[in-house]
Amino acid sequence: MTDRAHQIMSGDGPIAWQDIVKVARHGADLQLTEVAWARIRRARRAVLEIADSGRPSYGINTGLGALCDIVLDRDELHRLSRHTLRSHACGVGEDLRAEQVRAIIAAAVINYSHGHSGIDESIVSGLLALLEHDILPNVPAGGSVGYLTHMAHIGLALIGEGEVDMKCQRMPARQALASVGLQPVTLGPKDGLSLVNGTPAMTGLACLALADAERVAGWADVTAALSFEALGGQIDAFDPVVISLKKHPGMQESAGRLRSLLAGSQQIAGSRGRRLQDALSLRSIPHVHGACRDQLAHAARQIEAELNSATDNPLVVEMGGRFRVMSQSNCHGESVAMACDLLCIAAAELGSISERRSFRLVTPQTSELPAFLTGDGGVKSGMMIAQYTAASLVADNRRLAVPAVTDNFMTSGLQEDHVSLGESAALKLDQALRNTLQVLAIEYLVAAQALEFVDARPLGRGTARAVALLREQVAAYEEDHPLFLDFRAAAAMMRDSDAKVFWDEEVSAFS
Repeated sequence: MTDRAHQIMSGDGPIAWQDIVKVARHGADLQLTEVAWARIRRARRAVLEIADSGRPSYGINTGLGALCDIVLDRDELHRLSRHTLRSHACGVGEDLRAEQVRAIIAAAVINYSHGHSGIDESIVSGLLALLEHDILPNVPAGGSVGYLTHMAHIGLALIGEGEVDMKCQRMPARQALASVGLQPVTLGPKDGLSLVNGTPAMTGLACLALADAERVAGWADVTAALSFEALGGQIDAFDPVVISLKKHPGMQESAGRLRSLLAGSQQIAGSRGRRLQDALSLRSIPHVHGACRDQLAHAARQIEAELNSATDNPLVVEMGGRFRVMSQSNCHGESVAMACDLLCIAAAELGSISERRSFRLVTPQTSELPAFLTGDGGVKSGMMIAQYTAASLVADNRRLAVPAVTDNFMTSGLQEDHVSLGESAALKLDQALRNTLQVLAIEYLVAAQALEFVDARPLGRGTARAVALLREQVAAYEEDHPLFLDFRAAAAMMRDSDAKVFWDEEVSAFS
């Protein structure tokens, strides 16, 4: 899977969340600079010196969590690291997707590259080798309150335990490693704790979610413009003078995209003055979409900050020429969890307003179009149940939009008494975005079908291209047939296509 033509080098400066997506989803090769390797080795030497000193230091020569007061002998530290992986590999449920596992591994490597973990360089090399050879540990999705379990399953593969997927086959990790000439790594002091600790799991998952959210936000503007055109929307609501009076940057961007998509539309020109004011699901498109886009920008800043942070506990820090191992809480994922929760609300809102537009399109009392967009109503049900499906997905998203970060539990005795549930936030965001893309696919189909019944006036420059692209995959609806096939085709096309192609270049894309 690795694409040698696209290489991500990390270690000399900040890394972008898009770089994690390139590695995880598009097979880019991740490598560390020599500066990063030097940092890793320097912190490792400090950990070994502390382990040999006999001075109690949390996570290096003590038990973990509520067992932090138990001091271990030097010859027990290898066992401690191995037992940490085994005991923490407690995930349940379906396995994460391949790209999700790759994203977590990539984020973990970036975390270690900061040089504050004290992990052995052979483990970092081992993680990079998993990416290079596309050896993907089986990682159950459920069971994390904010860290520990997902990376424990990945760590097991490094020591030759557990199962992995390689070349579309499931096999024991030791077998997969041997097939490419790799040996299981040997764990030393702090290695097990460094592998399971920190926020790479939620951060890697969140980077993928950002890419999906960016795509969903772009398509939301496209499908909304199609609905606006089919329903004869009043374009004055998007007038730049009016829009400029409200200062939210996301709203400005969405409004600009809508104007670009609808530019040159004779449908819109012919509808001018038909009514004094549209329903809110039409005239507030830039306001709602823009608010969601602002949450996307906020989430991107939070997640990228986390990606460029050292998130272990304890951390190895050089102070006054000496290294100290400092126990703190950089492993707490509150910022990522809260960002994912807010973005999940935004995803739910994009789906919600889309479903309202679909409802108006299939309902003759609100659209002046044939009931359920069929010319033979009664015998045919047309797009009736398509809107039901969208409503069901929107209802699912409302439940997913309940914040994960506000939950709390007591774990590890009395030691860990506030957790972020960041992985839960990222995973429910992933599901909400999948739901919303499907809701938008339904609106895409419904709006394009509605345009079959309006006067044959030229569409906007962008909306015309959008209809043409859809019709390459899905024909106009004539005879009743299983609509799920149309849903599937439209959603697949949207996942594989960038909505940017539908608006003019001068309208800036989200970044």
